[in-house]
Amino acid sequence: MLRLKPGQKREKGPQLEPHQIIIRPLVTEKSLHRAERNHAYSFEVNQYATKPEIKAAVEELFGVRVLKVRTMNRLGKPRRFRGIPGRTSGYKKAVVLLHPEDHINLF
Repeated sequence: MLRLKPGQKREKGPQLEPHQIIIRPLVTEKSLHRAERNHAYSFEVNQYATKPEIKAAVEELFGVRVLKVRTMNRLGKPRRFRGIPGRTSGYKKAVVLLHPEDHINLF
């Protein structure tokens, strides 16, 4: 895994602002259960965003303390449109674990 030193530029993808990194919160029954019980919030994020960038973006946008970030690339689901098989778009998902005293109001 390549670690960037302070002042060093990334090799892949553009430089992103915090509002470009976090695309939207993922609001499902499972994610709301994790948010209430474990202080873990799920977000759809930019595909080029790294874990340190996601952590910094969540801390800046929501004013909370982030303990841990887990990411995964989700594949699109197979779908059919007028009999022609295809796929929905994939996305990058981040699960952000917050300090027990912090929370994010999604509604």
